[in-house]
Amino acid sequence: MTQAEKGEAENGKDKEREREQRGAKRPIVPAAVPESLQEIQSNFIVVIHPGSATLRLGRATDTLPVGIPHVIARRQRQPGQAACRDSWLLRDGLNKPESTEQRQNGLKMVDQAIWSKKMSNGARRIPVSPDQARSYNRQMRPAILDHSSGAKWTNTANHPEFLVGEEALYVNPLDSYNIHWPIRRGQLNLHAGPGGSLTAVLADLEVIWSHAIQKYLEIPLKDLKYYRCILLIPDIYNKQHVKELVNMILMKMGFSGIIVHQESVCATFGSGLSSACIVDVGDQKTSVCCVEDGVSHRNTRLCLAYGGSDVSRCFYWLMQRAGFPYRDCQLTNKLDCLLLQHLKETFCHLDQDISGLQDHEFQIRHPDSPALLYQFRLGDEKLQAPMALFYPATFGIVGQKMTTLQHRSQSDPEDPHDEHYLLATQSKQEQSAKATADRKSMSKPGTYEGDLRGQPTDISERIYPQEVELGSSQSDCMISGNDSEEPLSAHMSRKTAISQFEGKALGLDKAILHSIDCCASDDTKKKMYSSILVVGGGLMFHKAQEFLQHRILNKMPPSFRRVVENVEVITRPKDMDPRLIAWKGGAVLACLDTTQELWIYQREWQRFGVRMLRERAAFVCLAVQL
Repeated sequence: MTQAEKGEAENGKDKEREREQRGAKRPIVPAAVPESLQEIQSNFIVVIHPGSATLRLGRATDTLPVGIPHVIARRQRQPGQAACRDSWLLRDGLNKPESTEQRQNGLKMVDQAIWSKKMSNGARRIPVSPDQARSYNRQMRPAILDHSSGAKWTNTANHPEFLVGEEALYVNPLDSYNIHWPIRRGQLNLHAGPGGSLTAVLADLEVIWSHAIQKYLEIPLKDLKYYRCILLIPDIYNKQHVKELVNMILMKMGFSGIIVHQESVCATFGSGLSSACIVDVGDQKTSVCCVEDGVSHRNTRLCLAYGGSDVSRCFYWLMQRAGFPYRDCQLTNKLDCLLLQHLKETFCHLDQDISGLQDHEFQIRHPDSPALLYQFRLGDEKLQAPMALFYPATFGIVGQKMTTLQHRSQSDPEDPHDEHYLLATQSKQEQSAKATADRKSMSKPGTYEGDLRGQPTDISERIYPQEVELGSSQSDCMISGNDSEEPLSAHMSRKTAISQFEGKALGLDKAILHSIDCCASDDTKKKMYSSILVVGGGLMFHKAQEFLQHRILNKMPPSFRRVVENVEVITRPKDMDPRLIAWKGGAVLACLDTTQELWIYQREWQRFGVRMLRERAAFVCLAVQL
């Protein structure tokens, strides 16, 4: 036998061994084969998509991920202490003196918008006053369905150190447990209270993820060294937090390798679109970003500090005005928050043709209480609440940062050759040319002064042209290289403009228009207008697709209305659940040959640390456009 024939025989035996190992629980890889050359098996890749309210994870080969509430209950070390429980629907900025007035002004704008848009039969919609429902609802008393609701508190007789997911939500308030949501508004939930340090939040995440992997994926933690992980992160990310999460997954949980990618890019993979304006409406935040051929355009990223939970709280306020019959409902009660979320998902809609008072009913099944049936009437409240996403003043949030842009990350001493170093070492000529090109690409302000087809102009729309003109300033602040040559007064005025912009609460439609307007070329903008993909669970209302499409068509610049053949809003690509699209994209990413070069391995991380993120993570490399 020749040497070549011997080599072929050996290769055939190796392939047979690999095929046998595919079905094995532990794929044993010969130590002589470098990690970067190992064959990637999708059933040994875990995709993790951590959301503010829900954690979704599963093997890349799974059809659907597992979804659990992203919450943990930790036993208090000293019983009798005051319990520390992170709020769910409540947030800062709701109890300011101006909150009520702002909420009322926002509701007036919502009512004006409802009245101005005709129904499909051409008639004007007749508004329904909450007084009409209040007199009926206040007379209603609950009917007892059963003296036992069937619901039970989580059993804590053995005093477990922690409880995760549904078990944490159903912990009896009288038990000595602290409740923590480790992610709020898409970012790590760092605060000054107990459990709010970076170390504590990372410890909570490690416990929740490890528990879910063991319980739902049935993977022993000691076997994670045979698995790799794909982690989805927000479009506007904190580089230091990403570094800590990667370190936790590789060094503490023990995965052998990791890929980190942005939610927006994964959403395009999951939906099968090459380019789209991604609108991710989650429970706590709403992010907008334009993605083209797998690249998230940095200047188009916006994060709005409101989401589905704010709609639930607004719906509760509107129902209270209409005499909500369940008078013991409290926003501090976790089970009542679950009920309000359910009522929002069941009754709210964006269909202008549904009008007038309608009868509804709902059940309450709380532990240690009878099962109750309530009947009540609602009118426009079901439409007003989700419309608050387009008129966020209705949320009544005062004094909070409502809009976040992508800024440069702070320098990390472990990575001296980061974007700050690259900018500082550019030639003056390169810096000047880049800054000039950026200003030219962003020089056209948006023209959104009111409804170009007759829709009345509201307060937020009148101030929006000044907001849109920030495009060039935003771009310069983030990627211009000639900051050192800029006069101090101009630099300070730009920072002031950005601060004012981030303090405003943009409506969802205006955020989309602003994001698209920040694209570098008209061709890219036209491409984005023709493919607006809505993901996440915060806009899953009846007729949401038609409603958003109408808003975009009415408010897009006239120059693009003439040239864009079709403005298309996609809410359920391939009839998929929009809440699962980003996770599905992560699973698709695991199967692509091109991802081979994106893996960061445990040994490499030990040796090079955060520098591997700059070298391997696509979004970090592409974030600095020199």
